Amino acid sequence: MADVNRGNRPLSPHLQVYRLPLAAITSILNRITGVGMTLASILIVWWFAAGAFSAGYFEFVDGLLTSILGHIVLIGSLAALWFHMLNSIRHLIWDTGRMMQVETVEKTSYIVFGGTVVVTIVTILAV
Repeated sequence: MADVNRGNRPLSPHLQVYRLPLAAITSILNRITGVGMTLASILIVWWFAAGAFSAGYFEFVDGLLTSILGHIVLIGSLAALWFHMLNSIRHLIWDTGRMMQVETVEKTSYIVFGGTVVVTIVTILAV
């Protein structure tokens, strides 16, 4: 049967109006960083395989990875690694049933974001 009252119903909020909760953003980013780390690992395997193939091919791949764009990709991959690890630690704590209150979840989300920036910078400076 046809719905004759379509114009009178409220519509769901659009993404321009609705703001995702911080926990949802953190969850989505955790999945994205997992995929990003997979792609970064392919780059690293490509680098190793190029070294095993020939010196000229290795110089080509090494030149790509040590270019400015390559450094940006590798630093982004490093940040993704730290974010994913810190967020996984938070999930391990949640698995014990602790820190599940809304306020605590928000605070730990900020800690994960801040910790990612700090540890990424410390790692870059150490290397």
